[in-house]
Amino acid sequence: MHMADALVSPAVGGTMWAASAGLIGYCSRKIREISDNRRVPLMGVLGAFVFAAQMINFSIPGTGSSGHLGGGMIVAVLLGPHAAFLVIASVLVVQALFFADGGLLALGCNIFNMGFLPCLVAYPLVYRRIAGQEPSAGRLWTACTTASIVALQLGAFAVVLETVLSGISALPLGTFALLMQPIHLAIGVVEGMITAAVVAFVWKTRPEVLDVTPLTPSVREHSLRNLIVGLLAAAVLTAGVLSWFASSRPDGLEWAMFKTAGKEELDAPAQGIHEALAEIQDKTTFMPDYGFATPREHVEEKSPDHWPSIDPGTTVAGLLGGILTLLVAAAAGYALTRRRLAR
Repeated sequence: MHMADALVSPAVGGTMWAASAGLIGYCSRKIREISDNRRVPLMGVLGAFVFAAQMINFSIPGTGSSGHLGGGMIVAVLLGPHAAFLVIASVLVVQALFFADGGLLALGCNIFNMGFLPCLVAYPLVYRRIAGQEPSAGRLWTACTTASIVALQLGAFAVVLETVLSGISALPLGTFALLMQPIHLAIGVVEGMITAAVVAFVWKTRPEVLDVTPLTPSVREHSLRNLIVGLLAAAVLTAGVLSWFASSRPDGLEWAMFKTAGKEELDAPAQGIHEALAEIQDKTTFMPDYGFATPREHVEEKSPDHWPSIDPGTTVAGLLGGILTLLVAAAAGYALTRRRLAR
């Protein structure tokens, strides 16, 4: 659901940048008030895991489309909503700056749609209400699945509204929404099941980790250390190997755009702020599309059914992106907790 700059006007992009910056400030203040510095490594490792997981698109049968894990709900359940929002923002910043996944003008929209809506809306209003204070396995599965679906539906509709408010006439409200909502309903179901499986595993093995209150007993330090090692191993495996098995079919947004406008990508204005930000992104991006930079005339077109796609560039991009995200997210958490402790 990463939006490109072509879908966003400067007014909408600037507004969403301001909104997301305000949310980052709000969540940072909350972490300074309630966070425990022993969760900082978990923030970094979860950031790396989500980065890697977002590289794997899964096919949606019967549609010719695909989707990928957003990760907001998993992170929110394990970290709480405020730290989770900062982790997702870190993932999206690394993706936009270094891998050209999502535009710089649209970055505020992407942080809002993929960070705020799952972490600060669907998690507290849907997941926590269903899961309750003493969740059972059944309530956890219901909570994770329902909250993930709600988050994807809200995010998909936010994309539609942002494009309409930007005056993108090629994507009219009615047609675009009627395509975006059902395809992201299917993606949300898959994400919900993946989220539920991960959360259920953690709940059965180390249920105290799901508690968003500060970690105090020594046993929790051991539990958290084991979880960090497991997530780090999963991130390395996902980025290094499983990314080869990603579907090459268009994601839900691209699919809906093609059905609506006849093409998966729209052309951004070749002037003004769009041009300026595109030039900046060209300079910061060193592995566009999660691979080694290749002249366009040398790019081989692959069938959507070409699988697996064994590509060293994908492996390097996944591992390097995971490391960068880990450093950014952990550095943010460390800086905030250090500032809190200094007070």
